[in-house]
Amino acid sequence: MTTVDLPLLPLGRGTDLQSERGVECPGDLPAASDPDLVARARAAKEALGERVFVLGHHYQRDEVIQFADVTGDSFKLAREAAARPDAEFIVFCGVHFMAESADILTSPDQQVVLPDLAAGCSMADMARLQQVETAWDAMAEAGIQDAVVPVTYMNSSADIKAFCGRNGGVVCTSSNAEVALEWAYDQKPDVEGGAKVLFLPDQHLGRNTAVLQMGLSLDDCVVWDPHRPSGGLTPEQLRDAKMILWKGHCSVHGRFSPDVVDELRAKDPEIQILVHPECRHEVVLKADLVGSTEFIIQTIEAAPAGSSWAIGTELNLVKRLADSHPDKSIAFLDRTVCYCSTMNRIDLPHLVWALESLVAGTVVNGIEVDPATEQQALVALERMLALPGKTAKD
Repeated sequence: MTTVDLPLLPLGRGTDLQSERGVECPGDLPAASDPDLVARARAAKEALGERVFVLGHHYQRDEVIQFADVTGDSFKLAREAAARPDAEFIVFCGVHFMAESADILTSPDQQVVLPDLAAGCSMADMARLQQVETAWDAMAEAGIQDAVVPVTYMNSSADIKAFCGRNGGVVCTSSNAEVALEWAYDQKPDVEGGAKVLFLPDQHLGRNTAVLQMGLSLDDCVVWDPHRPSGGLTPEQLRDAKMILWKGHCSVHGRFSPDVVDELRAKDPEIQILVHPECRHEVVLKADLVGSTEFIIQTIEAAPAGSSWAIGTELNLVKRLADSHPDKSIAFLDRTVCYCSTMNRIDLPHLVWALESLVAGTVVNGIEVDPATEQQALVALERMLALPGKTAKD
């Protein structure tokens, strides 16, 4: 099955277990209009006590994030889950690939719960295992497979992480992508012409890191399109490339445009543009600062009062930063409102349902990565953990 063949399923209905989205969420949810939802969530969490540990991604709604024991980006939260071996239940308020990573890094005795299984990631869905294996075979036909090291962004499914694990590759985050790429290029010292990297699934993070941090040129990068025969590339293009970028992107960060940056600078010459490296290359080139989710938060926290900022990342986080720092001018780097639609599927009714079900002795929406996939994915994750420098941010 290719992405073109994907069944068109309404979110939360139907079943496609190979997808980050479109799986059923069984059970009767409380009404969103229930005035007691906050009290019910608090009571259920208190009843579970230390048996439950709630993780909240920075992009979550405020109504959910208020119940998180720890907030953070995807890898930080997975690490936090692994650091709580006494917690019987890990309730992950994020998206599916994050919960998978938590399951991989926690003990078999712990149960990871995703309040809504339809909370997925469109970027992760842009690289399916069958598509990646087809690309891998094409690289063998082009005579370059032995020179290629696969590197996958944390924002990928467990089976893509496992693919990297069994093929000598590694996982990276947006804050350690440069270190991961340096590691990858060092893995093939004896290959004529040097190593190549297959970067999955976000082309923008791969391109921005390769060009702006590694010193490669845009000509060193090619894009593999899984919807075109041979990825839309000739064997010569594959052989000449240093970086083979998968044609994937974040549906939120891909919206930001350079013309909005120009408009904001025209209105306020003192404004500083702060963006995530998942943004398009032409946006990143116009930004003042580029960095991971944690970097964005730390930058705003350290900024002086009265400073003016436009931030290119998910709107829930931008709004939260603006509310937390009223002494600074903080704007969203887009003309229209744009939340991460799948991340926002984790709402208060789903959280209450998940917590109350645990109180009643029922585990709903448990995330369990199969043992073979988990073992191979853990290899790639452990390679990342062994990299020098900071590795716990994305």
